[in-house]
Amino acid sequence: MENGSGKKKVILLAALLLLLACMAAVCSIKIRDITVTGNEKYTEEQLVDLVFPDNVSRSTIFCYLREHFGKHEKIPFVEDYKLVLKGLTRAELIVYEKSVVGYVSYMSSYMYFDKDGIIVESSSQKLPGVPWINGLKFGHIVLYQKLPVESEWIFQEILNLTQILSIYELSVDKIQYNTLGEATLYMGDIEVILGSNDGLNGKIAELGDMLPQLEGRSGTLYLDNYDETKTNPMYTFKPKN
Repeated sequence: MENGSGKKKVILLAALLLLLACMAAVCSIKIRDITVTGNEKYTEEQLVDLVFPDNVSRSTIFCYLREHFGKHEKIPFVEDYKLVLKGLTRAELIVYEKSVVGYVSYMSSYMYFDKDGIIVESSSQKLPGVPWINGLKFGHIVLYQKLPVESEWIFQEILNLTQILSIYELSVDKIQYNTLGEATLYMGDIEVILGSNDGLNGKIAELGDMLPQLEGRSGTLYLDNYDETKTNPMYTFKPKN
């Protein structure tokens, strides 16, 4: 009887060791090939580093369990993301970024808002490609609530302007609004007076055509006298003294 019991213990021990060996082999499989889609504000390398901060986080079994039963890491300017396993060592990271059209400066922080004026993120760092919106009058700011401005129509004007700038692939550092809702753009050392919102698409198109001629210069470009009926318009550019 003792001999039979001993054999059973050996078999159980061998089975346990085999199970542990199989588990170790499974856990050692890592995600090595990662493709990223949906990203604009972050590079692929930045997102991979944020989602997979260490070697353990690349474990295929860990990724599966985290995706189905765990919680995702919070990433600034990212609403959520989805990790789709394409195999034992391949995965696709699908990113759903927050919609951001601009930011305002508030209490040493940059408060980013979406097309509806909702504050979606607070950060101590500037996000490349997002303009600083200046000249707005607002009260106390609360994260995930609407920016409390006097005239809510300004958000539609901001959205319209930033969309047109995006169409012409123009990046601005700052958009300054006056009390009439007229915008002035700041692009490096160039200041662009747009005037009223009439003919905005044409003004930005003219700006895109003129920028190569203004490269390396500093001063003020006046587009407030834009007239779409003129075939050969002339605009004033005043260099800085």
